[in-house]
Amino acid sequence: MQKLVQGIHQFQANVFRPRREWFERLAAGQRPLALFITCSDSRIDPNLITQTDPGELFIVRNAGNLVPPHLPGPGGEEATIEFAVAGLGIKDVIVCGHTRCGAMNGLLNPAGLADMPAVRHWLTHADATRRIIREKYGHLADPSLLTAAAQENVLVQLENLRTHPAVAAGLAKGELNLYGWVYKIETGEVFAFDPAAGQYTPLADQPPPAVPATRLTAPMI
Repeated sequence: MQKLVQGIHQFQANVFRPRREWFERLAAGQRPLALFITCSDSRIDPNLITQTDPGELFIVRNAGNLVPPHLPGPGGEEATIEFAVAGLGIKDVIVCGHTRCGAMNGLLNPAGLADMPAVRHWLTHADATRRIIREKYGHLADPSLLTAAAQENVLVQLENLRTHPAVAAGLAKGELNLYGWVYKIETGEVFAFDPAAGQYTPLADQPPPAVPATRLTAPMI
């Protein structure tokens, strides 16, 4: 806690005060550039990775960057996505997974979740990922298998995202773009799914393409 409290003091003295007018303008409302759906993993910092300021990203975080499909009785993720798209008018939605993901490790090794029933239940939203990995990537071993799971899971969650009414409407009107990214912790690289190639490619090499319901053919990270 001491580090956190010290950080707040440093923020107020060295960040907030020199930019007080800018922060005061933020208080009047928000117009984020994108909805960023990513993992709760403490090693992932969306604003640091994208070099964005407060007010520029609308962020959803949970274990495994999962997007539960639309069901009666919406939950927190769906309400947040709906508000981002229908309320804030966000036009770009990114689902960003990452390498060495603990949630994906739990998905592939459910025995390790025996004492975490809530986590085990939550990961049912990635059951399709588990099946794809079992059927397509049985020849891989860790850490490549875990990387493949992170990549495939992003595509599965994009498919789940399409079931949300606000997202489906935005896509139908051509007003919404979906992107699939994977952040490589050990190198700082971000890979975007290229639907034309059916592969993840370094985002630094090309602009991120919109992602259709297309499956990648092999892990590239």
